[in-house]
Amino acid sequence: MKTTLNIALWLVILFFSCLNHAQAFEGSWTGSIQGMPLIFEITPLGDGYSAKMQSPKQSKNFFEMDSATVEDGLITIIFDAYKIKYVGELKDGKIEGTFTQGPGSAPMTLEKKAYEEVVPDRPQEPKAPFPYKVEDVVFENPKAGNIKLAGTLTMPADVENPPVAIMISGSGPQDRDEQLFFHKPFLVIADHLAKKGIAVLRYDDRGVAQSEGTQANATSLDFATDVEAAVAFLKTRNDIDPEKIGLIGHSEGGLIAPIVIAANPKDIAFFVSLAGPGVSGTDVLLPQMQKSVEFQGASPEAVALEMEIMEAILEKIKNTPDSSNQEVKDAILEIIETKADAAPENLGSKYTSEYAQIVASQFSDTWFRYFVSYDPTPYLEKVSCPVLALNGSLDYQVIPEINLPGMKSAFAKANNSDVTITIRPGLNHLFQNAITGSGSEYATIEETFDPATLDIISSWINERF
Repeated sequence: MKTTLNIALWLVILFFSCLNHAQAFEGSWTGSIQGMPLIFEITPLGDGYSAKMQSPKQSKNFFEMDSATVEDGLITIIFDAYKIKYVGELKDGKIEGTFTQGPGSAPMTLEKKAYEEVVPDRPQEPKAPFPYKVEDVVFENPKAGNIKLAGTLTMPADVENPPVAIMISGSGPQDRDEQLFFHKPFLVIADHLAKKGIAVLRYDDRGVAQSEGTQANATSLDFATDVEAAVAFLKTRNDIDPEKIGLIGHSEGGLIAPIVIAANPKDIAFFVSLAGPGVSGTDVLLPQMQKSVEFQGASPEAVALEMEIMEAILEKIKNTPDSSNQEVKDAILEIIETKADAAPENLGSKYTSEYAQIVASQFSDTWFRYFVSYDPTPYLEKVSCPVLALNGSLDYQVIPEINLPGMKSAFAKANNSDVTITIRPGLNHLFQNAITGSGSEYATIEETFDPATLDIISSWINERF
C-alpha cells in the first residue's frame, strides 16, 4: 500500500510539474533578431500548443505557426512557409534559444512581456518650424483614370522661381517620405535641398496613404505616368522655373526616370540617379539574390542550388511574355519541385511546397515579370540632360560594379557630355554609412542619409541652375 501511494504521489507531482511547465511557456513573448523585434503568442491547445508570430516593424498581422511543441524542456516553434524555426529553453523566467531562418541562425532570448514600440533615434529627421515653405498639393494623372496623387512641395524661402526636383521612390508601395524602418530619406533630402535653394515635390505612390489608385498589376511604365503627371502639375505653377524641373529617382525610381525623360526630353532639365539600375532586371536580380543568400550564411553548395533555381525561373519568365500569370506561376512551381527533388536531401529540403508557393506567387506578379525583362539601355541612351549617378560601394541590391558601367556606356551613346558617375565608399542601398551593406542593418543604423552625399547632390544641381 505504501508503494502504491508513493507511485500515485509521484504521478501527481509529475502531472503538476508538466502543467506548470506548460503554463510557463504560455503567454506573450518578445525578443529580437538582428535588431528586428519579434513577438510570439503561445497558447495551450489540447495536448499541445499553438503559436503565432508578429514582426511589428514589418506588419501589424500575426502569422500562425505550423507547430509549437515542448519536449524535454525545450519549445520548438516552426513556420514552414518562411523556413523559420525557433528552439528555446526556459531559464530564469526567459526563453533562451536559437532562431533559424533558411541556412542562417542566431541566438535569440524571449522575455515574457508585451511588446513596447520604441521609436529609434533618427537624428536627421527635420522638425518644424522649417526655414522654407511647405505646401500640401494634389494633382491628377489623366493616363490612370484621373487618379489624384497627394504630395508635399517644399519651396526655398527667398529664392524666386527655383529649380525643382521630383522624387521618385523605389520598388513597392511607398509614401512621400519613402519611409522604411522609421527612416524618412525623401523628407531628409527635401529638407536639405530646400535649405540649399532647391524646391522638391514628393508624393505618395498610387494606392498609398493619401493617393488614389492601386498598385495591383501596375508596372514601372504605369508609375512613369504618375511622374509625368507631377511634371505637368509643376508646369502650371508660376512660382517655379518650368525650364528647371528635374528628377531624383531612388532604386526603381532611377529606372522610371529615364522612361519619363525619353518620352519628354524637353520637359526634364536634370536627372539624379540614386542606386538606379543600368542593366536588365535579370542582371540586377541574380547578383542581388546571390549576395542575400550569402549574407544568411548559406554553404557554397546551398548558394549554387539557389542560383540554379533562380536562373531557371528568371529565364522562364523572360521567355514566356505572352503567358498568363497563372501559367507562369505553375511553371515556376514545376521548376522548384524538379530542381529540389534532384538535389541532395540536406539542400532540397528547404524548398517545401509552402516556400515554393510564396516564391511562385511573388515572381509571377505583373510588376515582377516586367522588371525581370526590362532593359534600361534604350531609355538611358535617350537621356541628354545633365546626369548625376550615385551608388554606395556596399549596395548589394543594385551592385555598383555591375550597374554603373551599363549607365556609362548608354550615356556615351547618347553623346551626353554632362555625366557624373560616382561610387560612394561605405554606403549601402539607402545611402547610409554601413558595415556590411546587409538589409538587416537598415533599421539599426541611426543615420538616414549620408550628409556628404546630400551636399554632393545639392552642389551638383546648384552648379548647373
